[in-house]
Amino acid sequence: MSRAHEGVPPVPDPLAELYRRQAAVTAMGGPERIARQHQAGKWTARERIAALVDPGSFEEIGAHVLPRAGGVDPGEAPADGVVTGFGRVDGRPVYVYAQDFTVLGGSLGEMHAAKIQRVQDLALKTGCPLVGINDSGGARIQEGVDALNGYGEIFKRNTWASGVIPQITAIMGPCAGGAVYSPALTDLVVMVRGTAQMFITGPQVIQAVTGEQVSAEDLGGADAQLRKSGVAHFAVDSDAEALALIREILGRLPANNLEDPPLRPGRDPEAIDLRTLVPPDPNKPYDVRDVIRGIVDQDSFLPFQEGYADNLVVGLAYLDGHALGVVANQPRVLAGTLDINASDKLARFVRFCDAFNIPVLTLVDTPGYLPGTAQEYGGIIRHGAKVLYAYAEATVPKLTVVLRKAYGGAYLAMCSRALGADLVLAWPTAEIAVMGPDGAANIIYRREIQEAADPAAVRRQKVAEYRAQFAHPYVAASRGYIDAVVDPADTRRWLVRGLATLLNKRERRPAKKHGNIPL
Repeated sequence: MSRAHEGVPPVPDPLAELYRRQAAVTAMGGPERIARQHQAGKWTARERIAALVDPGSFEEIGAHVLPRAGGVDPGEAPADGVVTGFGRVDGRPVYVYAQDFTVLGGSLGEMHAAKIQRVQDLALKTGCPLVGINDSGGARIQEGVDALNGYGEIFKRNTWASGVIPQITAIMGPCAGGAVYSPALTDLVVMVRGTAQMFITGPQVIQAVTGEQVSAEDLGGADAQLRKSGVAHFAVDSDAEALALIREILGRLPANNLEDPPLRPGRDPEAIDLRTLVPPDPNKPYDVRDVIRGIVDQDSFLPFQEGYADNLVVGLAYLDGHALGVVANQPRVLAGTLDINASDKLARFVRFCDAFNIPVLTLVDTPGYLPGTAQEYGGIIRHGAKVLYAYAEATVPKLTVVLRKAYGGAYLAMCSRALGADLVLAWPTAEIAVMGPDGAANIIYRREIQEAADPAAVRRQKVAEYRAQFAHPYVAASRGYIDAVVDPADTRRWLVRGLATLLNKRERRPAKKHGNIPL
């Protein structure tokens, strides 16, 4: 070597430098932190992405992004704590971001947020679903208002993408404070029991302000957010189960609002005798999920929000290979009445189906809205109006089957002809009237009952007369509000053929910026 080159460091090999940096990024928080992540029952961000997408399909973007704010050592923040990129699920493209708790606790700073915004923008531009995997300690305190602004930019993009592309969020660790609003703005939230937590203010803050003592799990764990608040749509037991569920859901949805859902080979339903499911006594309950399974393709029903507002059942299914959203009153819980939570659950699900071109089947058996001062003061009028709005707004094929009770406003709300149902069927057991026979007889024949020598006997007689005259489907059918009264055993055949004729349905609404749903 000449003296001119003595003491001059050698020029690094470009490829060697590339692979060195890639290895540092892949290591993320390092072996000790990764081990702690595994000990906590959690996978790393890259392990989660690998389980979500098809093998070998993930391409990472933004791997060399580092924080630029002061107070954070860039060497401690590979990829700025979030892995972003695109891959495929069952051969279909999807964008993904996954926060990595091994790097600064997955905290969100300016550049961390910018990486998420980047994949949000790309997903919206290209019409691809977006899956977010949250495992973060929250906003990065060292970056102050820049971190808060990052959240705001993410929320804005969640809103822009709403109804355009499917957005699914997996909560696989902490998600607290302002961070919870991004998942809440997406279409579906999946939480993992034991590791996931969502809350605005944690147990310590609540205790300091209100004196209440509550654990983090009871406050914001998966079951709390599923069963009590209704924020979550699914609660599962592991990262693996959550990611497998997301793959299943993506397989049922179109890539965007301009496409139709994927088709599957049709299957026969479960061998359930629909003729004997509904008890002759109108006051006896039954499980409407048996009716669903006796109609839709076998093993295709995927219920949403089980454990929340269980007086209403909603979920995705297939009917002869075509994607279908199912809404059904559940007589086993609160007699199938509609209350505040059930109304919210129903309206959101119908709007979700309508946004992504999924036809809606409504199975009706409800005596009405749940009475009581708690419901009235809680705004059942406002919440119930959401149901009317959602059904009337929806332009997808809408099929309705009245199984048994359909009284008063609840008859209208559960996708009646007046709200735009395209095909309305009724079973012979259907009771369609302004109100139930018992209440109607008490009002209509009040004086006769009071003045009778045997009021109880006269009341029973009048209830029977009202039931015989009004509590059946034929009055509604005679007015054209019911298209056909069908043998329950023929329900699937009617629905399969009806849906086939409605798949090319086109329906326009008055031009407007947007409606004003009664929130």
